[in-house]
Amino acid sequence: MRLLAQAVLLCLTLFGLSVQAETVNNLYQVREPVTSQQPEERSQALVRALETLVLRLSGDAKAAQSPALEAVRKDPQQLISQYGYEGQVLVVDFDPITTERTLRQAGIPLWSPNRPAILAWWLNHSGEGSNNLVGDGQEAATPLRQAAQNRGLPLRLPLADLNEQLLATPEQLTSAQPGALTQASERYGADALLAVDASEADGKWQAQWRLWLGDSREQGTAEGADNAALADAVMSAVSQRLATRFVVAPGAGQNLELEVQGANLARYAELSRLLEPFGARLLKVEGDRLEYKVNASPEQLRAQLALAGLQEAPPEAPAAPAPAADPQAAPAPQVVPRNNVLRFRW
Repeated sequence: MRLLAQAVLLCLTLFGLSVQAETVNNLYQVREPVTSQQPEERSQALVRALETLVLRLSGDAKAAQSPALEAVRKDPQQLISQYGYEGQVLVVDFDPITTERTLRQAGIPLWSPNRPAILAWWLNHSGEGSNNLVGDGQEAATPLRQAAQNRGLPLRLPLADLNEQLLATPEQLTSAQPGALTQASERYGADALLAVDASEADGKWQAQWRLWLGDSREQGTAEGADNAALADAVMSAVSQRLATRFVVAPGAGQNLELEVQGANLARYAELSRLLEPFGARLLKVEGDRLEYKVNASPEQLRAQLALAGLQEAPPEAPAAPAPAADPQAAPAPQVVPRNNVLRFRW
């Protein structure tokens, strides 16, 4: 087992990994707008930064108000490694180890930094009838990227070429099914598809959004004073909906055994990263088959493994009893497969 782990580390160093799920960068850095550098406003901004971080890490809008975090809310600096100003923005770097330990001790479940990559089809249209699909590299993409970073989501945007502009109509983006967007999204290699129809009216922005991840679908509405506020509202809602699929609350999971067929060194490292939120323990390595013990719900485990493209294998059929040597003897008992074992393969 130790040799396998050492070989995995060498493999990572030399070749890296190629996966769809992305590790969120700067997960523990929060950028909080301010109007001045006065001590009182700085103190308030540090509290807001803490609340943003807790939501980002847990996906739970109420987690920051937990009584177990009261002391931290009064003095967020005990979790902060450094902070400074960039113009009208207070940049706060939280210490990952201290923060995680504090939140876990408070009973707050944490979302792994490895999260589904989201492709956003975001259409802005005004009352004058002009439509604009926000594409990668456009100025309009900046508030979307900032909002995704603020909420801890890996975001991708389409190129928004002519064909995609013609495809992304308000009717298509508000449809109950992704339809043609599915095929158009394939070249971007994302895990989830987000369709947003945003419009400006009476000086405010509002949007309908739909999210598809595998077989699941989420939808909602959002509004904001401007496009940046709207983007943050949408990303916040998406983050909270996704967290319910990937975050295991204390006591909510169950002990499961996981068998994965078709593993190699790179895939072993990929699995270790994806299974981290579930307290995975490697039990056995046999050829290209790995056996783990995890604590999760079956639905959460399936959602997490789907990020690596694994397919669930059918459960084992009951083994047929061996024929009895004595025809008069009672038949041997049938071996029933365990119901806490999930099997996947590449």
